Amino acid sequence: MGWAGYDYKALFAAFADKTGIKVNLVEQPDNEAMLAQAKLAAQAGSIDFCEPVVQLLKAYLDNGLVQPWNKGRINVDRYEPALVGGATGSLAVVGGRRYFLPSVWGTEALVYHTERAPLVYGTASLGDLFDPKYVGLVTVRPHSALAAMGRYLDSQGKLPRPFVESYTNMDVMRQDWDVILAEAVRHKANIAQFWKGENEAQAAFRSNGCVLGLCWDSTGFNLKNDGLPFAYLAPKEGAFAWLQGYVLLKNAKNVEQAHAFANFVATPEGSALAASAFRANPAAKGVVDLLDPKVAAFYRAAYPGDALGQLWWWPSNSSEFLAHRNEYADRYQAA
Repeated sequence: MGWAGYDYKALFAAFADKTGIKVNLVEQPDNEAMLAQAKLAAQAGSIDFCEPVVQLLKAYLDNGLVQPWNKGRINVDRYEPALVGGATGSLAVVGGRRYFLPSVWGTEALVYHTERAPLVYGTASLGDLFDPKYVGLVTVRPHSALAAMGRYLDSQGKLPRPFVESYTNMDVMRQDWDVILAEAVRHKANIAQFWKGENEAQAAFRSNGCVLGLCWDSTGFNLKNDGLPFAYLAPKEGAFAWLQGYVLLKNAKNVEQAHAFANFVATPEGSALAASAFRANPAAKGVVDLLDPKVAAFYRAAYPGDALGQLWWWPSNSSEFLAHRNEYADRYQAA
């Protein structure tokens, strides 16, 4: 089970050529839909593995949906060290067992019209999303917009408690997110369209008049690649960074084949194909020379100067946090 809006044909064909195994894809538009479907699929064994972001692994574990990958069948040395170690990598291992294998990583940052909303690295800010000069011209994901407002207010010392604490302490979350929601609603006139998946995000710019948005890097690349006057840039607060990868559902019927696919995406060839499908960054070592030059050039422009050192990795999301976050997002949309 993977993501809607992307072209996997080359990846799946190369894997089939290597192994003789065919991948059947069930598409989902966002993490919430994927988690909801996983709850059904894990009971029936109708899906073998899916591809959420690492910060949602705790929610999968909380709901008893996944089993660990077999350490004897995988080689974590094939991956970029920062993705299997450190703070981000530590989310993937629980109780000494690895439940998550990286596939691609990327960011959520500022997509902007180069003429109608020009931005420059160093001054471009998450706060630009809420600038009155962009009334009716902005697209965001509801919960990402609230996180952006939270980080923006936090950078100005305007939250009761540090924003990152709201992910682990629900009392702190209520204190901070009440302030965040009120401020976001005050600037809601800026929002022309909310998006959930890649197709909706692109439509906001292509069809609905948006000139600025907080979107995935793939959105920025695809717009630019089609010759439209859009670019993608990390804000001065740091781009939201995400790590996507594979979890093995309990009751999976094709466990050996799932391991084979995860291992293929850990090779330079497979990793390059996965990164190209998503217009994202590869997780395996030794891939840079295999990437489309246009993709490489896009990422160099998106993260100038010290931008990669300023990445803000999404924290782990428990089921309790997700329930509260979704409540605030619903209230924001309904306001």
